[in-house]
Amino acid sequence: MRFIALLAGALALNAGAFVTRPTPLNAGAFLTRRPVRRMAPRASAAAAGAPLLTKGHGGASTTVSVEIAEGKTITFETGVMGKQANGAVMTTCGGTIVYSTACATEDPGDFDFCPLRVDYQERFSAAGLTKGGFIKRDGRPSDDEILVSRLIDRPLRPMIAEGWTHDTQLLSWVLSYDQKTVPNPLSVCGCAAALAVSDIPLVKPVAAVQLGMHPDTLDFIVNPTREEFAVSPLNMMLAGTAEGVLMIEGEGDFLTEAQMVAAVQAAHDAVKKICAAIGELAEKTGRPKVLNTLQVIPPELKEKLNAAVGDGVASMLKMTDPEAGGQDTFVARAEMKSLTAQAIDGFAEEYGTNVVKVAFKKLCSTKMREMVRDTGRRCDGRAVDEVRPISIDVGVLPHTHGSSVFTRGETQSLATVTLGDGSMNMKGENLDGQTAKRFYLQYSFPPCSVGEVGRTGAPGRREVGHGNLAERALVPGVPKENEFPYSMRVESLITESSGSSSMASVCGGSLALMDAGVPMSRVIAGVAMGLILDEDGGDDEPLVLTDILGIEDGLGTMDFKVAGDESGISTFQLDIKCEGLAVETLERALEQARQGRLHILEQMQAALPGPRTELPSTVPKMISLAVPVSSIGKVIGPGGKTIRAIIEDFELQGLDVGEEGAIAVSGFNVTKMEQAKAFIEKMTAEAAPKPSYDGPFPEEGRIFRKCEVVSVKNFGVFVSLGDEFPGLEGLVHVSELHTERIRNINGFVKEGQRIDVKCLGMADGKLKLSRKAVFETAAAGK
Repeated sequence: MRFIALLAGALALNAGAFVTRPTPLNAGAFLTRRPVRRMAPRASAAAAGAPLLTKGHGGASTTVSVEIAEGKTITFETGVMGKQANGAVMTTCGGTIVYSTACATEDPGDFDFCPLRVDYQERFSAAGLTKGGFIKRDGRPSDDEILVSRLIDRPLRPMIAEGWTHDTQLLSWVLSYDQKTVPNPLSVCGCAAALAVSDIPLVKPVAAVQLGMHPDTLDFIVNPTREEFAVSPLNMMLAGTAEGVLMIEGEGDFLTEAQMVAAVQAAHDAVKKICAAIGELAEKTGRPKVLNTLQVIPPELKEKLNAAVGDGVASMLKMTDPEAGGQDTFVARAEMKSLTAQAIDGFAEEYGTNVVKVAFKKLCSTKMREMVRDTGRRCDGRAVDEVRPISIDVGVLPHTHGSSVFTRGETQSLATVTLGDGSMNMKGENLDGQTAKRFYLQYSFPPCSVGEVGRTGAPGRREVGHGNLAERALVPGVPKENEFPYSMRVESLITESSGSSSMASVCGGSLALMDAGVPMSRVIAGVAMGLILDEDGGDDEPLVLTDILGIEDGLGTMDFKVAGDESGISTFQLDIKCEGLAVETLERALEQARQGRLHILEQMQAALPGPRTELPSTVPKMISLAVPVSSIGKVIGPGGKTIRAIIEDFELQGLDVGEEGAIAVSGFNVTKMEQAKAFIEKMTAEAAPKPSYDGPFPEEGRIFRKCEVVSVKNFGVFVSLGDEFPGLEGLVHVSELHTERIRNINGFVKEGQRIDVKCLGMADGKLKLSRKAVFETAAAGK
């Protein structure tokens, strides 16, 4: 107990070291309640270019700003928030604020790679929102948050010093969102800045920008707003250092290779400015880098490994080449494991297992580069610009709406398509509100596709990323909703993989859509490119490879995926493991990718020249109509009662009602569907305006017999008083229909029914009638 008391006292004395309080002066910049969106946004210190926080929070603020385009300034601030992290930075642009941290364990781990984890989260409070559904707490990351986490990881991982094995985590939160400035590039820059000011050895500053294009002038726009993105034919995210490109991600409306190169150059010019600002921030506040724990490969180990297993590695790399015996991939994998074990057994005691593993992988990369450079042939005997043999089957599954099997070498995708109405849309929510996609692609990579045993179930980050890439490749070719009212779901199941399964998903998905009868505007194909550089500092020219194998992806320097049609590019993704890619090399890779893409498109069009002219019999038919927005409630009914009754009575598959009054009727019986359409049109028809009544009004207290019920509403019925008062109608409120409570007015009285009513007089210019008063009068004997 004495120990607990002493501990409590110590914590009380030092509470100030752990708990800080915001000063009143600038706290409102990000701690005040967000105003309602319809109100004009209040001015903030961050928006005005002032530091977000001040010394009153417990530390000195260091701020660096950089203008990347006219009216667009990014501000990096450190020294106040998150001082116990290795590095913490607040990144601000406009009214969007992102908080990023970098942390690493004190001791290195037993790894032969950099154990880096990245988590990005969009806090709904940043936009003045609360998460929908029963659980209100922000928790499990959405697909969009996973994709941004990957965008942060991919350019930063290769720039952490080689041999760093400390568990490292980058966290990034969107704290404020102005509905204009997209937070994605700010998160990459913020995490890069957090690493730069920390003691984690980042080799050099990294930055990222998004690039759009004006639809009319085709001028490039750096970090476009949401509105500018909505009409932009280009959406590119580019990250890199001041010297070269590290990552490219995005899609375009079938841009040419020349436009792509120009876009990369424009984006990289902006990246250089941000890298300079991050470098300045690191010079002002950066901590000394931890270098004494790096697992460095001794130069003599490279020579010893080459002497011991170099010839074996060279032979192993050629094992699948038909001219060298054409061994099965499994035989080559077994030989690789044997050589790895041989290297570890021979040198692990002296240099450590992990150092030997890294050195052995570098030896394999060197041997592969030498083989391609000296012979012009790759592991499987192909030339550098040659695509693997392609096999295509369509319509392979009889009861799916569309299907295909696309095989390229040892990579195979089984793609299926399902069509449906709007209820099949992929729904979600983010900082911009509710979202719904009528076209989406879901990618699955089971462990059996590479002959392994592993977990199945919820998709991993890699599956989410690959599916999104393939989806974005196909979106520009998907018909608009007014041309084809169906929702479309594509599934790509990878049944075999040895490189570029995402691009196989693009090809297979395009074929399956056409097999389902979807009127695709273009046939779209994808190909993955590789790059082999001399990482030892030599002057060897970079070698660009078309349609890379799995081993070329693992041992190579670059993975560049490009999809599109004959005229241009629809999506692209580049990741590179070295310090940067020259634009000239990228230009070569794009041209070589175009040639490979044209070859694949030729094979696809030979298998299926175009979309089927008719939808399969298993696809529900669709009829569209529109009703006035004011009549949507009539179609749905109380608690969905009416819409359920329509679906049941007319044997429909579904009835989707849009917010603007668009209705999609789906089913297999066209006659019943037409009847349902006529029923809905009659139910929602706008009644002709009734002429105003200019005649005399009945005296109060008079009883009218057998008056016709003209219409029934939830609140009562309208009754005509007959020939004596032509055109005059009065309201019998639901509470005046009977002496007892009526729970369901539609079941109690019908249109055309005749009832007795008593005139209660005029109220607010309207005639009020009562059926209950007739009963009460009769009961009283009057």
